[in-house]
Amino acid sequence: MPLALLALAIGAFGIGTTEFVVMGLLPEIANDYGVSIPSAGLLVTGYAIGVVVGAPLMTVLGNRIGRKTMLMALMGLFVVGNLLSALAPTFGVMLAGRIVASLAHGAFFGIGSVVAAGLVAADRKAGAIATMFTGLTVANIVGVPLGTFIGQAVGWRVTFAGVAALGVIGLLGIAKLVPAMPRPEGAHLRRELTAFRNPQVLLAMAMTVLGFGGVFAAITYIAPMMTHTAGYSDGAVTWLLVLFGIGMFLGNLLGGRFADRRLMPMLYVTLGGLAVVLALFTVTAHDKVLAAVTILLIGALGFATVPPLQKRVLDQAHGAPTLASAVNIGAFNLGNALAAWLGGMVISAGFGYTAPNWVGAALAASALLLAFWSAALERRTLTREPEAAATGPVPAATPAPVPVHH
Repeated sequence: MPLALLALAIGAFGIGTTEFVVMGLLPEIANDYGVSIPSAGLLVTGYAIGVVVGAPLMTVLGNRIGRKTMLMALMGLFVVGNLLSALAPTFGVMLAGRIVASLAHGAFFGIGSVVAAGLVAADRKAGAIATMFTGLTVANIVGVPLGTFIGQAVGWRVTFAGVAALGVIGLLGIAKLVPAMPRPEGAHLRRELTAFRNPQVLLAMAMTVLGFGGVFAAITYIAPMMTHTAGYSDGAVTWLLVLFGIGMFLGNLLGGRFADRRLMPMLYVTLGGLAVVLALFTVTAHDKVLAAVTILLIGALGFATVPPLQKRVLDQAHGAPTLASAVNIGAFNLGNALAAWLGGMVISAGFGYTAPNWVGAALAASALLLAFWSAALERRTLTREPEAAATGPVPAATPAPVPVHH
């Protein structure tokens, strides 16, 4: 794999750290600003909304410049947002900093996926995308626990300053290692929008929302589920999330490797397995060891869907993949927000802390049904093309040769 992918992975590591580390620092932030925990939770919600809005917005704004230049600009925006959060005198300024940083998220992964895929041979594209996303998964193993520890020990502002420093390293890495990539010929907004006319692109995005949403239905409420149902201490939740991150790391690598070989069968296995494991989590959540194993499997199966789904969008968007790729990153966050809301609803309705697992299982199963539908539509299209060719215009008959008399 090219070294340029390392620069993209560093950027992804910083983005993944800032996205998730705030969850472990909410009490400290709320206490410093004198706001409630639910109010501090707006830092999570605001970031997710910023990703959904920023993914298409920043991609469109950067449509007239080269992809390397745009990636550097996005990393610069990310650094500014995290510095603003680190220095924020009021909660409102802190929230604004989170939103500024989130605007870079979707477009970075969207454009980065296109760049990563363009750096390698056709049969290694999903693997290249997975290499970039490795930064995001490693962030959950190393960056988030370390950032949480530093924030609790020294102060949360130091954590966000450190994340900004990571962004600077990513920016310099992109400047040094990513080859100059001029704006593709004929790239313009109208052409990029045509990708959304393809039902396969929309189906892939719907699979993204539902499939990864299934993961977050359970993981959003992992702390109360593990402490109240499994019997873990509050401090053990951090290490359970590290276990989840390890699963994400392994799943990402497997997803990238096998998606390059047989993409749709890979989605059938991962989405089907995810639905089963999430359903079983309603039972295994009552046992410490089984709960830990299940969390690892949820991370692995959930993130194994990311490279194939991202590659599916790139493949189906054909000559206009940049905007579609970025919007699909927004779809992951839309799924997270939807699943967290649905999971909260079933808990509020009195069904218990394990109820979100049923929600997750239903979402993953729905994504699996969409995968089957997508494959059926593709087979039908491939069948029609030879038929159309066979029933095309009949060539004019060759006139019979005129007899020659000697």
